[in-house]
Amino acid sequence: MTQRIITVVAANPAWPQMFKQEAQRITGALTASNLYAVQHIGSTSVPGLAAKPIIDIQLQVHDLKKLDDESGAMQGLGYEVKGEFGIPGRRYFRKSSQHQRTHHVHAFEVDSSAAIRHLAFRDYLKAHPSVAEEYAKLKLQAAQLCNNDMDFYCDYKNEFVQHHEALALNWYQSAVSSKVKTELK
Repeated sequence: MTQRIITVVAANPAWPQMFKQEAQRITGALTASNLYAVQHIGSTSVPGLAAKPIIDIQLQVHDLKKLDDESGAMQGLGYEVKGEFGIPGRRYFRKSSQHQRTHHVHAFEVDSSAAIRHLAFRDYLKAHPSVAEEYAKLKLQAAQLCNNDMDFYCDYKNEFVQHHEALALNWYQSAVSSKVKTELK
């Protein structure tokens, strides 16, 4: 087994287009009636944020079992089908090119807590550039220190991520509540 090299790079302005292209391929391959949303998540979705150069995509679906039945369609797009892969209620797919991963797809049922958590963290980082900058520095440090050990890389960032995910969820719920109140006026 080849060890993955963990690299964090400066933000690439092509990442949003790379997401759009892959999202089109996925929506063309899966049953439209089961898809609720296809969203760009993770660090590559935050303008200006340094990241591992892997496009993270979130699918929100009405029925995970129907998505399981379409695993062959994802394989046809070059994805490995990984099942829950350690997170109950998720379906995980990953795609590689040569020796580097290029895309991760995380699928959840519509409005699951995990789906909302990903969106909240993404939107929070977009709305709080100083937090995003601090996160970028931390990720660069983690990549330099981890010796390509993914567990070390994740553990190094964990306290920061946990803290800011909690803040992000509160911020996100408040923003959603404010938007609903505004729309009702």
